[in-house]
Amino acid sequence: MPHRCAVLDDYQNVALTLADWSGLKDVEVKVSNKMLGDTDAVAKALAGYSIVCLMRERTLFPRALFEKLPDLKLLVTTGMRNAAIDMAAAKDHGVTVCGTDSAGHPTAELAVGLMIDLARKISLENARMKAGEVWQQTIGGDLHGKTLGILGLGKLGTRVAKVGLAFGMNVIAWSQNLTAEKCKEAGVGFAGSKEELLKQSDFITIHLVLSDRSRGMIGAAELAQMKPSAYLINTSRGPIIDETALAAALQTRAIAGAALDVYDTEPLPRDHPLRKLSNAITTPHLGYVTQDNYRMFYTQTVEDIRAFIEGKPVRVIS
Repeated sequence: MPHRCAVLDDYQNVALTLADWSGLKDVEVKVSNKMLGDTDAVAKALAGYSIVCLMRERTLFPRALFEKLPDLKLLVTTGMRNAAIDMAAAKDHGVTVCGTDSAGHPTAELAVGLMIDLARKISLENARMKAGEVWQQTIGGDLHGKTLGILGLGKLGTRVAKVGLAFGMNVIAWSQNLTAEKCKEAGVGFAGSKEELLKQSDFITIHLVLSDRSRGMIGAAELAQMKPSAYLINTSRGPIIDETALAAALQTRAIAGAALDVYDTEPLPRDHPLRKLSNAITTPHLGYVTQDNYRMFYTQTVEDIRAFIEGKPVRVIS
């Protein structure tokens, strides 16, 4: 009996061109490039499908959805971690969950790009040029000689640190488990505490996994500890920052600005205050959205499906 396979949330409609799906025999593949809606709408759209492919955390897969999809046998997610999947429910319903590799450099590159944009007002001046406004209005800031504070010195944070050092920045880092020895290995300073990092930094970039410990880590009290001239960058996960507190800090110019690629609710509602603030750069969760990363995502998705059908699943997420 042929499998029916649904590929969800392919916003750019590239899944079938960035990987070779032709080797999947007896698999009927249907791609959706639109958001399907709430749990009931998703369940209705996926009725009868035995394989579902997810793009990161764009579609929630709670227990209630597993209960509505008795034919589901395989769930493939891009990346090896997807907080949108109820893994206990997948196990209870006998659904195998597989993942793919994911490159870290695209998100690190975006974080650096956002930092440069904040400093040199690139997107602002581009918008002014397109609008035909008067020549040159802003005076850009420098990166050289400034302090870059990194919250989380894992693979992504370390990549950003190396670029900051290349720019001639003073780079410091902190996280709850970070040690002075690890910072020394990366060639950066150890802030000692979150408070010290907030107080010293001219640019702060977040590279932490969302967890109970990191959720709400940057709230009103933390924003008040930052320099009024400082900038905040988040390419990690929205809930690490208290969005309401951040919007208030930006509105009152308690900090100079922020660049955000992630939010509490995605897509960010059209009427959200962050969309209207001139000192907030907002991008639609582009961190992992690059051609090379997508090519790896979808190529390995095909591999996962083939291996599962052959009875030898790979990259299984337990």
